[in-house]
Amino acid sequence: MAEVPGESLGSRIRVCMFDQYGTVVDMQTGLTEAVTPYLKAKGWTGRPDRFVTWWRRTHFENSMIDALLHRAHTPYREIGERAVAYTLERAGIPFTMDEVRALVSEIERLRPFPDVPEALARLKTRYRIVVLSNGDPDMLEAARAHHGIPFDEVISVAVANAFKPHVATYTRAAEILGVAMEDVLFVANHAFDCIGAKAAGMHTAFVDRRKVPFGITPYQPDIVVPDMKSLADLMV
Repeated sequence: MAEVPGESLGSRIRVCMFDQYGTVVDMQTGLTEAVTPYLKAKGWTGRPDRFVTWWRRTHFENSMIDALLHRAHTPYREIGERAVAYTLERAGIPFTMDEVRALVSEIERLRPFPDVPEALARLKTRYRIVVLSNGDPDMLEAARAHHGIPFDEVISVAVANAFKPHVATYTRAAEILGVAMEDVLFVANHAFDCIGAKAAGMHTAFVDRRKVPFGITPYQPDIVVPDMKSLADLMV
């Protein structure tokens, strides 16, 4: 389960750093609830959850392309609007850009997974708890009122001019916090994010809510847990 037991790792860690979208907040459920009435009003008879999956996959692909281009960093919101517009067009749904912007803004209102608030409150008694997110700074600030987690710091990858898993995002976050890479436990529900953080020099915890294989990679997580409560049980 864990390459390094949580009790042993806990003595080395000063910061627990979290991905926000899909790790702290329930992106799939929240966006599915948001798009369902919109898609119904458009007369679309497909599954809203599959629409959201298309949206998220397209967004991820576009953000990775943006990072690999090594040009000016494109805001997360703009990437999201491109992804939603493409997904609507692919589904044959007529739309306006105002509708696209409204759907993307739902990301700011996402709620945390049920186990997250208590688990992070426990972790906060021992570690600094921090977000490192692909989201734009203003989106992350607006989200605070909806997720309610009192993070010690919320860092957007905009400060590194690249999307995760670019190494610059993790190293810049550690610099901002004034800690060494090995002082950080990076926590994510996404293998790509754990791989990026581990390759950059952080310890990692994979929250395997979806019960999927992590995959073959030299950058295996230090800890694998089924939910955030289990992480807190190991680390506190």
